[in-house]
Amino acid sequence: MHKLKWGFVAILTAVLLLLPLLPFSSNKILTLMIQMFLVASLAASWNILAGYAGQINLGHAAFFGLGALTTRLLWLNAYPFILSFLAGGVVATLFALIIGVPALRLKGIYFSIGTLALAEMLRVTVGNVLPGISALPAPDLINYDLAPRYYLISGLWVIIVGASFLISRSRIGLGIMTVREDEDAARAIGVNVFRHKLSAFVISAFFTGLTGSAFAYYHVSYYPQFTFNPVWTFDALIVTFIGGIGTIIGPIIGAVFFVLVRDVLTTSLTDFHLIIFGILIIAVVLLLPGGLVGLWHRAVRRKW
Repeated sequence: MHKLKWGFVAILTAVLLLLPLLPFSSNKILTLMIQMFLVASLAASWNILAGYAGQINLGHAAFFGLGALTTRLLWLNAYPFILSFLAGGVVATLFALIIGVPALRLKGIYFSIGTLALAEMLRVTVGNVLPGISALPAPDLINYDLAPRYYLISGLWVIIVGASFLISRSRIGLGIMTVREDEDAARAIGVNVFRHKLSAFVISAFFTGLTGSAFAYYHVSYYPQFTFNPVWTFDALIVTFIGGIGTIIGPIIGAVFFVLVRDVLTTSLTDFHLIIFGILIIAVVLLLPGGLVGLWHRAVRRKW
C-alpha cells in the first residue's frame, strides 16, 4: 500500500510537470490548473495563520494585493521579473510587520474585523490613486504564453506546501500550534505568545504577497484595486475549510473542489450558478466540520 501510494504520487507529479507538453493539454486545461494552484497557494498561506496559529485574518487580500501591485509596477517599468516577483513578497512582509504589532494585540473577532478594515482601506486608496486598468504592453501580449505562468504558480504552491510542512514539524511551529490551542497554557510553559503569533502572521503575509506577484504575472489586464477585493480573502477561507483547516493537503483538495465545481456550474447553469454554488459550499462546511480531509480520515478509520 505504501509503495502504491508513492507510485501514484510519482505519476501525478510527472503528469503535472509535463502537462503543458502533453497532446491533450489545452489553454482551457492550463487555465483551470493555474486557477487551482493560485487559489490553493492563497489558501495554504492563509492556513499558516488561521490553521496553525488560530488567528482568523479577514484582511488576507491586503497582502495579495500588495504583492500584485508591487510586482506589476516594477515589472512593467522594466525591472527584472525575478526581483519584481520577490519584491511583492517583501513589501507584503513589511506591511505585516507594521500592522501586526498593533493588530495582534486584538483578539478573536476584533482581530478579524480589524484586518478586514485595513484591507478595505487599502482597496479604496488604491482605487482612488490608480483608477485605470493595468494592462500588459503589446510586445508582452504578442509573446504571452500560459506555460511559464503554470510552472511559476504550481512551483510556488509546492514551496508554500513544503514550508507549511517544515513549520508544522519545527520548534516554532509547535509553539504556534500551542498558542492556537490555549494561550494561557502556552504562556505558562514559557512560550512567547505574541512573538509566535507575529511569526505566523509574517510568514503567511510573505507567501500571500508572492501569490499576488504570481497573479500579476499571469493576468493580462485588471484594475489594480481588484487584487485587494475581499473575494480573495473569502475564497481562501472557503477553500481551506472545504479541504480541512490546519492540514497540509487540505488547501489543494479544497481548491480542486472549489475551482472544478465553480467551472461546471458556471458553464452549465449560467443563471443560477452563484446560488447553487453558495448553497453547496455552505452544506460542505456545515456537514463536514473537518473538511474533505477529515472525511477521508474518518472513512479510513472505519475501514480498518
